[in-house]
Amino acid sequence: MPLLDFSAIAAQLPESWKSKRLGQVGRAWIKVLRMDEQAYEVETHDYNEGLLVIDGLLRLSIGDDEIRVGAGQMYLVEAGIAHAVLAGSHGTLVIIDV
Repeated sequence: MPLLDFSAIAAQLPESWKSKRLGQVGRAWIKVLRMDEQAYEVETHDYNEGLLVIDGLLRLSIGDDEIRVGAGQMYLVEAGIAHAVLAGSHGTLVIIDV
């Protein structure tokens, strides 16, 4: 796999919240996207999803809790858990899922 500059790739994406697949490790896809302060609707998956913040801040809503994920941190959303992104999330997000 080539050297990947997540922030640079995200900055060149034409739209926020539209991920780009960069490669695969085992069964997991590595994707990157740009967050733009806008909220993102509730979703649930039948697989675990890793949300790694490269720069900026991810504000997640899970149940009644708000989880703040900062640069260099990753949150693992377990399969079957409903989650949404709250307004104010910004920066570069790497998603690891199947």
